[in-house]
Amino acid sequence: MKTDIMNSLEQYIDIYRENSEAIDAHSAPVMNAARPRALASLEGRRLPVLGDEGYEKTSVDDMMAADYGLNFNRVGIPVNVAASFRCGVPNMSTLLGVVVNDEFHPSKNLDEKLPDGVLYMSLKKAAELYPELVAPYYGRIASTDNVPVALNTLLAQDGVFVYVPAGVKVEKPLQLVNIFSSPTPLMAVRRMLVVVGDSASVQLLGCDHTQDCGQNYLALQVTEIVLGRDSRLDYYDLEESSENTARHSQIFARQDSGSSLLVNGMTLTCGTTRNDYFIDITGDGCDTLLTGMAIGSGRQHIDNSSVVVHTGTHCHSRQLFKYVLDNESTGAFEGCIRVDEGACFTEAYQSDRNLLASSAARMHTKPQLLIYCDDVKCSHGATTGQLDQDALFYMRSRGISEKTARTMLMEAFMAEVIDTVRMDGLRERLRMLVEKRFHGQSSFCGDCSGACIDTTSLQ
Repeated sequence: MKTDIMNSLEQYIDIYRENSEAIDAHSAPVMNAARPRALASLEGRRLPVLGDEGYEKTSVDDMMAADYGLNFNRVGIPVNVAASFRCGVPNMSTLLGVVVNDEFHPSKNLDEKLPDGVLYMSLKKAAELYPELVAPYYGRIASTDNVPVALNTLLAQDGVFVYVPAGVKVEKPLQLVNIFSSPTPLMAVRRMLVVVGDSASVQLLGCDHTQDCGQNYLALQVTEIVLGRDSRLDYYDLEESSENTARHSQIFARQDSGSSLLVNGMTLTCGTTRNDYFIDITGDGCDTLLTGMAIGSGRQHIDNSSVVVHTGTHCHSRQLFKYVLDNESTGAFEGCIRVDEGACFTEAYQSDRNLLASSAARMHTKPQLLIYCDDVKCSHGATTGQLDQDALFYMRSRGISEKTARTMLMEAFMAEVIDTVRMDGLRERLRMLVEKRFHGQSSFCGDCSGACIDTTSLQ
């Protein structure tokens, strides 16, 4: 790749044209059929750059300008899956799947442990075996009018497919471990499609890990979620990567009447991360909870943005994001609530609260409300401040060291987000991971023999 091209999208279009036969040969017809539409959407356009959206959002163009390899020919790369579970936190009882870079691998006897009719498998394989389940939704919830989505659709060869038939309640949570492992710089184009039928329910935990902390990686991720009538999905997205790992994740969800959706995005360690959430509440009587927390140190950058659109009536949505930033780390949040005409009796709330633990840390925030309907209750707010000096003084006067007092205050600040977790075992696991992070210990479940990132400044 050439890194001197002003528009980094052009290099990926050229790479696609040079490798289109290999891409199609190692994918599925349903996925291949979406590529021409994606390519047409990309012509003459560019990836988002800093300032495009009116505030300090991460430049996707800059993220993708570096020289990353792409494994179109599906060359096998050795990976130690067991290493991603060495940590001081108890293992959870889950149904496990693993994505190595961008290929799905089921755990032993996974199919036998799933309830009848439930699919948790490779997206490529699902598109080949069950095209009638994949084709109606793949590339339909996440529009290729969105440039990063179009690029993902153009290049994706595999991914993850979760399907829960109507009326089925999956009692044991699904867990998806995304692992980066490569001897050379690598971009993984990851795709996930989750379809939850009418009156069905499932919990899903995604965990991002990096095994070779010295290597440069980039994850380009798109997740499409479809919720049927009176269905329920809890989706937890936990990032514990390295300072050399960049990630651009976009989650698109569509809710039918009576459905309940919880999305919780948690960034504990990273390099550069941008998470975009788009939730379309089309049905009546829906409940939506979108939460997130981010811990930054060093020169990390963490960016979250959300667009929650209400078109149905009698719906309730709540957004809560919290950041703790230290050293020269930076954060950004832009949240938008849009209530369309006719979406009567909507209740929608948004809150972004940020704690700067150093004078050099920076936070950019931009909450928005777009209300086109009467008979609604909506509010938004954002606060950015430092540790409470009165509380710090009180704790020190009781014999608590300054380091311990600071850590306790930061842990307490994150408790509200952790308390939204509804998955058995995960809430306590998160408390332990956050505590380790603030105490300057490696919170990685990946490589506990040595931290991938310097966390000592948060002590």
